[in-house]
Amino acid sequence: MRTAAASAVLGLALAVGAPTAWVLTRPEAAVGVPVERALPEPSPTAGAAPVPTRSALPPTAEPAPAPARIAVPALGIDAPVDAVGVAADGQMELPEDVSRVGWYRFGPTPGAAGSAVLAGHVDDAEQGLGALAPIADAEVGAEVVVTEAAGTVTRWRVVSREVITKQVLPVDRIFAREGAPRLTLVTCGGPFQPELRSYRDNVVVVAEPIP
Repeated sequence: MRTAAASAVLGLALAVGAPTAWVLTRPEAAVGVPVERALPEPSPTAGAAPVPTRSALPPTAEPAPAPARIAVPALGIDAPVDAVGVAADGQMELPEDVSRVGWYRFGPTPGAAGSAVLAGHVDDAEQGLGALAPIADAEVGAEVVVTEAAGTVTRWRVVSREVITKQVLPVDRIFAREGAPRLTLVTCGGPFQPELRSYRDNVVVVAEPIP
């Protein structure tokens, strides 16, 4: 189902360097409900391109505070978050520093309707493991804490984790702008493909707000 436009979203940009030891542990491919069920339904009027470059907010609206930090205490994740957009090649931008996480600024902010996407490199040959590498071991019920730039904290509970081949990612749902608020974390996973300098799959974790 993945179109040429969709294939640029979370493809090679999420894999750099060589495979590291955590990949060899091969965690369960999925826990919780399937990712497609956990994510919001896509808008029926959404276009084919899943990575819009326009602002997600009306021109007169006050911009919502951007996420500044993400923590998953059970996994030892505590990382700064940078607002990112779309690179020249059509892929979602990611911070070059693998210890930082990118928030897709053209989509929802965490807590708004739709899926707020935070993504990061899994590793780098020189820098080592990325900040989101541990999400491959995320369990249902794990708490995710997002701190906004203004200091407001939102808390989330993991409901789904799945390793999905990049060619069949439900991109329209991952980047949904409508529906119930969801927090979606993405990094690379699965076997490393040396000829492509890329991992075959993505690890996708979906969390829902804690009331």
